[in-house]
Amino acid sequence: MNRRRTALLSLAGLLASALTALPAAPAGAEEAEQVRNGTFDTTTDPWWASAGVTTGLSEGRLCADVPGGTAHRWDAAVGQNDITLVKGESYRFTFTASGSPAGHVVRAIVGLSVTPYDTYFEMTPQLGVFGDTYSYTFTSPVDTSQGQVGLQLGGSADPWRFCVDDVSLLGGVAPEPYEPDTGPRVRVNQVAYLPSGPKNATLVTEATGKLPWRLKDADGRVVRQGTTVPRGVDGSSGQNVHSVDFGAHRQRGTGYTLVVDGETSRPFDIDASAYERLRLDSAKYYYTQRSGIEIRDDLRPGYARPAGHVDVAPNRGDGEVPCQPGVCDYTLDVTGGWYDAGDHGKYVVNGGISTWEVLSTYERARHARTGQADRLGDGTLDIPESGNGVPDILDEARWELEFLLKMQVPEGEPLAGMAHHKIHDEQWTGLPLLPSDDPQRRELHPPSTAATLNLAATAAQAARLYRSYDREFAARTLAAARTAWTAALAHPQEYASPDDGTGGGAYPDDQVGDEFYWAAAELYLTTGERQFERYILNSPVHTADIFGPLGFDWSRTAAAGRLDLATVPNALPGRDKVRSSVVKGADRYLATLRAHPYGMPYAPEDHVYDWGSSHQVLNNAVVLATAHDLTGAAKYRDGALQSMDYILGRNALNISYVTGYGEVNAHNQHSRWYARQLDPALPNPPAGTLSGGPNSSIQDPYAQSKLQGCVGQFCFIDDIQSWSTNEHTVNWNAALTRMASFVADQG
Repeated sequence: MNRRRTALLSLAGLLASALTALPAAPAGAEEAEQVRNGTFDTTTDPWWASAGVTTGLSEGRLCADVPGGTAHRWDAAVGQNDITLVKGESYRFTFTASGSPAGHVVRAIVGLSVTPYDTYFEMTPQLGVFGDTYSYTFTSPVDTSQGQVGLQLGGSADPWRFCVDDVSLLGGVAPEPYEPDTGPRVRVNQVAYLPSGPKNATLVTEATGKLPWRLKDADGRVVRQGTTVPRGVDGSSGQNVHSVDFGAHRQRGTGYTLVVDGETSRPFDIDASAYERLRLDSAKYYYTQRSGIEIRDDLRPGYARPAGHVDVAPNRGDGEVPCQPGVCDYTLDVTGGWYDAGDHGKYVVNGGISTWEVLSTYERARHARTGQADRLGDGTLDIPESGNGVPDILDEARWELEFLLKMQVPEGEPLAGMAHHKIHDEQWTGLPLLPSDDPQRRELHPPSTAATLNLAATAAQAARLYRSYDREFAARTLAAARTAWTAALAHPQEYASPDDGTGGGAYPDDQVGDEFYWAAAELYLTTGERQFERYILNSPVHTADIFGPLGFDWSRTAAAGRLDLATVPNALPGRDKVRSSVVKGADRYLATLRAHPYGMPYAPEDHVYDWGSSHQVLNNAVVLATAHDLTGAAKYRDGALQSMDYILGRNALNISYVTGYGEVNAHNQHSRWYARQLDPALPNPPAGTLSGGPNSSIQDPYAQSKLQGCVGQFCFIDDIQSWSTNEHTVNWNAALTRMASFVADQG
């Protein structure tokens, strides 16, 4: 499913220049220079400079005096347009540059000089004063004669001097194959195994027979040994692999390693404490995703930032947002909520499933036999509301719920009671860009049936969970849920356009029977009313097989209703069949996990990994965890626990997909404010942030330049430019929050 599209802004959108098309070279042509006058022997033409940047020749170089006080990289730049790029052709981008004083960072890009200003390649070297040479190779994902080479120099408080020479974009070079560093061939959960839980690893090897393995403690002593189980070639990675089972060792400790076939794994613990931290870190992620509030350094050291989109320049703000032209004639106050991902958009259709799973993390902790609701209680998440007597996880979810309620169409308007699908910038913004610095006009997008039912479902769920803490808020959410339900019944086919992807993700969904089922389930669980009971029992979704290979997601929401009907106390007729259907789904995922050499409950057809595959692994694990809650059977608990191993390092790339967890972890997720890879003054994503993970469709140009022909698990790169494999989102982290809490409870 094409979840979203994120373009990186190039400088041409800020510059007025005539474009002259150049003939494109045929693919596979001999090496050919695309840059004109990259040596600056007698002139700087045809290079341009942005307003405020003074350029000239100095000792055969182009030198630019860069003004201070600019906010963004692209506020000051030099570059050249009319660059020809050929799809599939490899290019070597080279330049020699210096900065005075030393330490400034330049953003060097090759991209598109006209809308939508895509960036096809970028690097951000830190400059010295003497002049170093930088050289990079990439493959163009497009054919265009409107390309651009740009050197972006802004973002400094103080003025500085930049000099560049020998700029070259040489086409027809031999492509540099991308070879990820996968480290030792023994793949383990790099964080921790539970003492009483399963402990499995995967060995990549050419050997076909059994091999001896040894488990060593932190002092190097062998504490357990055995032999591997050959598994043959794993289709999701193309690797010949063996499995290692060392679950018999239950001694707590840190710094364990597994030695087999001459390789030593990365270290790991046998202990539950890491999951207590992850339970909280994964939920703390949401505070720094908040819109409309200052992020405090005392609560999140290193992540402080001004409030975003609160009508303070340069923001246009979210206090009085109009619709897209022709959609409506009113404005709404839609301040607050969570930024959906690495951009500045806010989406009802994705915010809904995210809020449900965060709330369900708490609701599960209240009802499940191993649940520990106090671990998510007041004061646990270090947020501004801590200390108010309300569980922190409910306070955090309320920040998004208040926004969702604001997105409802007012009384007296056409489509009253429906919910606007989303609100975001009119055009895509570039990276990096703090929310408070976003200058774009904000727009409400048309209401949709899917968004309206997301609002109905989550607001109904909220009504029962907040009732004992704030009866007035609970009554307001229930009233909004009823209104949304009635509006959706009256307008069952208002679909979001799949082409509405400028400035924010489209999130199209024209199959909303699952959303109707989910909303009816939540309304029934909260009210017990017959009208909702009848709708559930008459829905074809109620008896459908909904636990497919890809798992549930923002566009596949039936499982949200089914899981809650199975676990939240209720008197639905035939509820035993509902619970049995969850267990049956868990049996399927358990069979998938046992057959998979990497031990995960996710095996899409033909090994085609979907966008956000890491959270789909986790959501399938949620079904396993729920089956354990329903039956008490250890096999489901163990399957859910083992699923976390893949996320935390037991995978083909030998990487943890959670920032701050594991010796090697994804930490360059696509983001406009967790953008340390582009700006050393900004942080990486906070600990506990889940990366989307392998995505076979590799929709972004950067991934396309590196990962063509990738197989399953190898369709991933930890780079801020790879928005299709390495973004973070509120719904992906919700799956991590849910599973981290379950695993911690088992410890």
